[in-house]
Amino acid sequence: MSNSGADWNFFSNYAHVLVCLAENPDARLRDVAQIVGITERTAMRLVTQLEEGGILMRIKEGRRNSYTIDTRKNLRHPIESHCTVGELLGTILSEEAFKKLEQRSNSAQLAE
Repeated sequence: MSNSGADWNFFSNYAHVLVCLAENPDARLRDVAQIVGITERTAMRLVTQLEEGGILMRIKEGRRNSYTIDTRKNLRHPIESHCTVGELLGTILSEEAFKKLEQRSNSAQLAE
């Protein structure tokens, strides 16, 4: 069996960043970048784009940031646009991590 093409993934770096921030909303982007395997600058760009797309909200807490994910948002590509961010993350996160994400997301929605 050939190993060619073994460096590809099913999910994009956007999804990987979302998973990291869903699991740890107080994570430093330096740590997220290391886990995902990208540069800190790329992680910052992806977070900014997710924030501009309304999927992620950055909350400044002192010198650190905390992140809230809007699990109600639909995915962007036409093939998967019938699914929400929450449905995607629900397939990847542990049950406990997903419950925490939903609680955090619901709290942020109530504050709107």
